[in-house]
Amino acid sequence: MKPTLLILAAGMGSRYGGLKQVDPVGPHGEAIIDYSIYDAIRAGYGKVVFVIRESFADAFRESFEMKLKDRIQTAYVYQELRSFVPDDIPLHPDRQKPWGTGHAVLVAKDAINEPFTVINADDFYGPGSYQLTHDYLLQDRPDAKNNYCMVGYHLSNTLSEHGYVSRGVCETDANGYLKTVVERTRIEKTNGSIITQIDDHHSMELSGNEVVSMNIWGFMPSYFEYLKSYFTRFIRENANNPKGEFYIPFVVNDLIKQTRIRLKVLESRDHWFGVTYKEDKASAVEQISRLIQKGVYPEKLWL
Repeated sequence: MKPTLLILAAGMGSRYGGLKQVDPVGPHGEAIIDYSIYDAIRAGYGKVVFVIRESFADAFRESFEMKLKDRIQTAYVYQELRSFVPDDIPLHPDRQKPWGTGHAVLVAKDAINEPFTVINADDFYGPGSYQLTHDYLLQDRPDAKNNYCMVGYHLSNTLSEHGYVSRGVCETDANGYLKTVVERTRIEKTNGSIITQIDDHHSMELSGNEVVSMNIWGFMPSYFEYLKSYFTRFIRENANNPKGEFYIPFVVNDLIKQTRIRLKVLESRDHWFGVTYKEDKASAVEQISRLIQKGVYPEKLWL
């Protein structure tokens, strides 16, 4: 059995502008998502499932279908506003976009029957991260059905030079299992220090060694049933909320509190980078170029 890579690509990137999921950063037009898929193939993944909006399905198929043919199995699922929303529930008329990352994973329920790793389309996670999740998900253990994982990064390896970020700092037990994720907002480099805003009047310095979640998760198929149950309850409570969001960590944290699952934090030494801001693109291009020079990737990714 090979695990599946589930790529969340339905967001249009409001801060960045445009369809950043296919914006080129490699020397021959490769997007960050290309490097993610390449790394997953090398790690032993057998299928990639794209979560997209139906409105740009043609652009995605054009970008990936031919180059991935005979390399890895592909599938596409659509995240729309009413996906998995019961027909009898009316929604707020101002609500336009779908319901967040937890909702995005849920729409892949009927496309995945094996262990799977979830990533954001526009984030670069590093080759080691895919090997970590691949190997962990395929380990034989008594509690495998409800034993999940996530990759954690050192905070200093995840910051943007072009604005503040928010990060979930992981708190783990003595065996490396996640206890909770504490959200730290408005984190930025200031005069050589890493500062996070506590409230309007208080801030706190961070060391940079904190292990943070960057939304790369490893799940078993059992997670879909949990998601469905939680989302049904969420949507009944938030149908009239134009800004309600159903995020992956909401469900994970609650399941951990109830001891229904365990989630191992796999610590990565890779550098994470993304294109949160338009100015981040030049940095992403430079970092990919460096990795090519080091031999981590070939210059032409899909020969």
